[in-house]
Amino acid sequence: MKIVIAGAGEVGFHLAKLLSFESQDITLIDVDKESIAYADTHLDIRTIRGDSTSIQTLKDARIENTDLIIAVTASETTNITVCVLAKQMGAKRTIARISNTEFIENQEVAGFKKFGIDELISPESLAAAEIELLLSQSAFNDSYEFEEGALTMVGTSLSRTASFVGKSVKEAARIFPELHFMPIAIQREGTQYTLIPRGDTIFKEGDQVYFMTVKGGVEEIYKLTGQVHEDIKNVMILGGSKIGFKTARDLCSDSFNVKLVEKDNDKAFDIAEKLPKALVINGDGRNVELLEEENIYDMDAFIAVTGNSETNIMSCLVAKSKGVKKTIALVENMDYFQLSHSIGIDTLINKKLLAANNIFRYIRKGDVVAMTKLNNMNAELLEFIAKPNSKVIGKRIKDLDFPRSATIGGIVRDGVGIIALGENKIQVGDRIVVCCLLRSINKVERMFI
Repeated sequence: MKIVIAGAGEVGFHLAKLLSFESQDITLIDVDKESIAYADTHLDIRTIRGDSTSIQTLKDARIENTDLIIAVTASETTNITVCVLAKQMGAKRTIARISNTEFIENQEVAGFKKFGIDELISPESLAAAEIELLLSQSAFNDSYEFEEGALTMVGTSLSRTASFVGKSVKEAARIFPELHFMPIAIQREGTQYTLIPRGDTIFKEGDQVYFMTVKGGVEEIYKLTGQVHEDIKNVMILGGSKIGFKTARDLCSDSFNVKLVEKDNDKAFDIAEKLPKALVINGDGRNVELLEEENIYDMDAFIAVTGNSETNIMSCLVAKSKGVKKTIALVENMDYFQLSHSIGIDTLINKKLLAANNIFRYIRKGDVVAMTKLNNMNAELLEFIAKPNSKVIGKRIKDLDFPRSATIGGIVRDGVGIIALGENKIQVGDRIVVCCLLRSINKVERMFI
């Protein structure tokens, strides 16, 4: 697949890096000399230094033969212009990164597709949505919804009190036959090894386990993992960034009690005017005395989304030490993901990873409608639509020639989630959620083409 990426910033470089691992034909464009030089020396891709809104630059990138152009520069105006030009010059599909969330909320009204922009993505909106979902599933450190919650993936670390620790998947299924969930991926404590559980796989204390569940199944997982669902009502947000503002706005509309701490005086007053339901505090959130004065002890959740990863991590650790139940930190360094659980922060989120997940589904073969990578694990969750000519149609799940490093976690049929069991037959139009390790993705994709 020939892909052109406009913008070698944090999102563009990360996308180029991930896509280059998959042997895609990647061209990266940026006007900044240092960014292009760094990408050229660190990635096996083609680079072009130039203005991505230049017709000549797009010609140099052979835009007329491009399957997908992804415009992720820091300027949404540039991104929109690039996509419009690229579409007119022959690009098959275009994706533009934008910061104005009104564009996403009013895509049909604005008619972006008429201009030549197929998809809009906002890393800030994706991060805010991720935070909201994590707050709703308070005891879990990772979550993702398919088809408006018909199926939900949740990740949690197994404590000693989890009722099925020491039991195999088969034994757990016999003991709890009425349960509406199944394990789809496990990472052993202290390792970077991801395994797709089978019937004889043993659950161990400290395992990071990802479950697929239907509506109502989340409560069952709470009970069996020994986790407690805490109602979150009082939330403190550190940082009035775009993510902080959007998160505060959305939480206020959902009747949360929100305190937002912003160091910049002008920005704090501006946010206070726009968010009358939130209490906006002008101060340095790294100041422990300030946090104590603002009753951090009474907070149910603390969300740190400043532009500095280290500040976010340290402030979350302070919040945790003050008894806050749920902490979420925004980080830019992907390596920090490996440290999150060991240092005591509940969840780390990364804009680059969220944007990459959103874009990757347009690159996968088959009719992929949703996709996410599991945090800090070499596994992906893919949602396919079963086409009439797919190899899986009419077959029972246990009869499919599925690789051992992949599993079907669930099916959404007519809007209803179904936990995938061996006897289930796949029908045309079913939405199939598959968890697979990276090495088996190609084989899984071929089954749904």
